[in-house]
Amino acid sequence: MLTKVEPCTEAALRQAAEWIRAGEVVGFPTETVYGLGADALNPQAVRKIFAAKGRPADNPLIVHIAELSQIRPLISGEISDRAAALAHAFWPGPLTMIFPKSDRIPQEVSAGLDTVGIRFPANEDARRLIQACGCPIAAPSANRSGRPSPTTAAHVLEDMDGRIPMILDGGPCQVGLESTVLDVTGEIPRVLRPGGVTPEMIAQVAGSCRVDESVMRPLKEGEKPRSPGMKYRHYAPKGSLTIFEGAPEDVAREICRAYDAAGENALILALEAHVPLYGGRRVVSLGLDAVDMARRLFDELRGADEMGATQIFSEAVPGKGIGLAVMNRLGRAAAFHIEQV
Repeated sequence: MLTKVEPCTEAALRQAAEWIRAGEVVGFPTETVYGLGADALNPQAVRKIFAAKGRPADNPLIVHIAELSQIRPLISGEISDRAAALAHAFWPGPLTMIFPKSDRIPQEVSAGLDTVGIRFPANEDARRLIQACGCPIAAPSANRSGRPSPTTAAHVLEDMDGRIPMILDGGPCQVGLESTVLDVTGEIPRVLRPGGVTPEMIAQVAGSCRVDESVMRPLKEGEKPRSPGMKYRHYAPKGSLTIFEGAPEDVAREICRAYDAAGENALILALEAHVPLYGGRRVVSLGLDAVDMARRLFDELRGADEMGATQIFSEAVPGKGIGLAVMNRLGRAAAFHIEQV
């Protein structure tokens, strides 16, 4: 299969919509990461997403809409006042809310769960595509399963060349990490996957917010994923990744020791202010703070593969605000190999 990469012109959006209506899968930009989209109401098309990604069928997908009125046929029951307030505050934007699903949602989308995640993306090209399709779009990140998520069209092509007919190029993603996944089926909203909409922001609107214990641990044996991104090792580079957490000087000392023992093909990921602590060792800056780190993390993990890094040592950031999302992604990429120093 020839995979075309096209800028998000009106003609390209119409072509992509035709592919999706025909039951095919298309790569497209969002403000978080690039998505791999198919008609959410077509079970055969949804199965092609799993085939293209090599994704386990027990991993649920998120359904993307382009206007609030599209949510009603997709969910069962009424939208609570709390969920409505969250939608008003954060949609369109990088928030996925989990609702009881209607019968219109195929089991392939929900992975057999009785719930469905709904997102109203902020990215204008994503919304134009959904409108042109005339149907909601089911979409995980547009990478091979387990690999770092794509934040550029080039990343999508790297993983999906020959697997899908078309990729829409909307430029680099602004957020850089997948959406926050928030379960709103209970009394208190519960974060299943952290993202750009932080628990603190949610609590300001909803009055309270809990973070699920699974955010910073692997799934237990037999535990079913309730959200995308909950698998044990996800977002991973080809080399082994170890995270070091503690005071910057202590972390730098231990990373330098591990780096020197690793020999050739080792790589350090650090915040810009800490780079001088590593002397002449091979270091990649992740930016000034957790916001920069979120935007650059997946790109640099892919870059580590291009550099041939077989052992990667990364600094941690405090798990507050978007730092929680960064640590969730780093933790899963490292199979939760985190050293406290």
